[in-house]
Amino acid sequence: MKTNFKYYGAAILWALFIFILCSIKMGEVSHSPMFFAGFDKLTHCGMFFVLVVFYCMGFIRKRDFDSLTYSVAATVTIVAILYGGLIELLQLYIFTWRSGEWADWFSDAVGAGMGIFGVWLTIFAIKNVKK
Repeated sequence: MKTNFKYYGAAILWALFIFILCSIKMGEVSHSPMFFAGFDKLTHCGMFFVLVVFYCMGFIRKRDFDSLTYSVAATVTIVAILYGGLIELLQLYIFTWRSGEWADWFSDAVGAGMGIFGVWLTIFAIKNVKK
């Protein structure tokens, strides 16, 4: 059990960071002139991109693989998307000072998809580097 945390520590900490950010009361921050329209969606996308990259990094390091199978990639992506959906449901029903939105969940899914694509692209580039 302890070895799982050794490799997935960054992903677990990042998931906790996402949870905390999505559960705290932000006040009037969203209406600040510093942020542009769609900043919230971009933030969701970026947070889940990083989550998937950390999760894949832990999986690859734990198993000493230099690739990622389709089933593992699908599992990682689905887990990230379900985590995003859980957060949106919690915002809708538990953290009533926040609003659960379909668009936020879609942004989470897009970020997860971008993350898995980025991991695959990086693995492909490393395997096919010209020496």
